Amino acid sequence: MKTVRSARVVALVATTLAAVGACATSSHEVSPAAGFRSVPPSASSAAPPRPSAPPPATSSAPAPPPKPSCPDTGFDCDLQARFAEANAYVEGRPGTSGIVVHDLRTGAEWHNGHASDLTWTASTIKLAMVVDLYTRQRAGEISLTAEDRSLIHAMLHTSDDEAADTLWFRYAGADHMSFNDNFPKYGLTSLAPQSGFTEYYPYWGFQKCTPADLDRLMTYVLTQLPGDERSSIVAELRSVDPIQQWGVWGAGPAAHPGNKDGWSEEQGGWVMNTVGFVGDGERYVLTVMNNLRGEGGYDTGRATVTHVAELIFGGYFPG
Repeated sequence: MKTVRSARVVALVATTLAAVGACATSSHEVSPAAGFRSVPPSASSAAPPRPSAPPPATSSAPAPPPKPSCPDTGFDCDLQARFAEANAYVEGRPGTSGIVVHDLRTGAEWHNGHASDLTWTASTIKLAMVVDLYTRQRAGEISLTAEDRSLIHAMLHTSDDEAADTLWFRYAGADHMSFNDNFPKYGLTSLAPQSGFTEYYPYWGFQKCTPADLDRLMTYVLTQLPGDERSSIVAELRSVDPIQQWGVWGAGPAAHPGNKDGWSEEQGGWVMNTVGFVGDGERYVLTVMNNLRGEGGYDTGRATVTHVAELIFGGYFPG
């Protein structure tokens, strides 16, 4: 009996162990030896983590740079920069140059440091002679002939000296003061006739004025003369002979320039002067008077005043 019981016990134990082994096999993942990864119960029962919310969207584009500012002078920032460039240029050129820019639409003016320097007028004074002749004709004081008008054209077109002489001695009066008495009315308030150079005093060829004077003269032409006289002078100055196509002419064809130039070798050296207008409706008046003071001649002065016009107005107007 003992032997039989032991055998039953052994069989029971074997059966129990087999059942336990089967339970163990069915309640676990495949072992790593089979090529699978074992996952602990705690990990397999937990919910997968949610990704954290992204930060609020922000713009990564840099802030636009502030717009450049400039003083409120009546001129835009571009022109103000051009003024500074032109002034720096003439400071490095022979002699001294007075510059004036005048916006007739807004009334704004820019003057450099030499705009009040008394300088030989050379032939720029011929423009004042034309204004005076037209004014006296309109007032009934004189009667201009066809020859006179031809001489006026010659003075403006080629800056003819003989034409100026003829008109001066014909209409200056016995004391030669008729022109000079009237010139201040047209803006030449600083005009100073010079004595000791000819037996005639005053004489158109020996006078001094400032760039500011010439600016006022051209402003008078464009704003005070009757329409027909204004149009006549503007047409003449816009079609000057090539001998005068420099100075204000340097602003370029898009500026529709017109000018009266003056050049001469005077006591103290050459002077190269230009006064004129640019822009639609002759909006801007530009004056440059270069007193070379013995530091250069015609070609040097011509290059200086022409480049000033180019620096200030070249490319400024739409083509």
